[in-house]
Amino acid sequence: MNLKSDRMKWIFLALRWGIGALFVYAAIGKIANPMAFAAQVDNYRLLPYFLVTLVAAILPWLELCCGLLLIVGKWLPGAALILLALNLVFLIAIISALAKGLDISCGCFSVSGEGMRIGIKKLIENILLSLLTMAIYWQVLSTATKKPIYEGTK
Repeated sequence: MNLKSDRMKWIFLALRWGIGALFVYAAIGKIANPMAFAAQVDNYRLLPYFLVTLVAAILPWLELCCGLLLIVGKWLPGAALILLALNLVFLIAIISALAKGLDISCGCFSVSGEGMRIGIKKLIENILLSLLTMAIYWQVLSTATKKPIYEGTK
């Protein structure tokens, strides 16, 4: 038994559960109030309104599903990749808002407008979240590639 390897497995499991729970938590308020979330998305001034409403309708459910999949350990490569892609999109949105000088709430965990404001702290937080999600994805992918993709029956 390799203690270092076992310890890393537990660390990645805790990290996977933590990131999964974070996305589940983030999704719940958005699902409960999609119109307020649509207003938060629109504040970024990145999308035409018909896409804003589409994003507000789909994104929270995607976060919820992928977060739950990370927690329960199903379809991990896909769930981790989708959350990594979402994190990178969120990072681009924050950088865009900062470049435009927008003074807006991020809409990450609260759609009431009283959430965390876009700023350097939010940028650093999203960079760290993206790196952690990338680590989960690479760990899941490396674990998945050690197993045969298809085991034929004879």
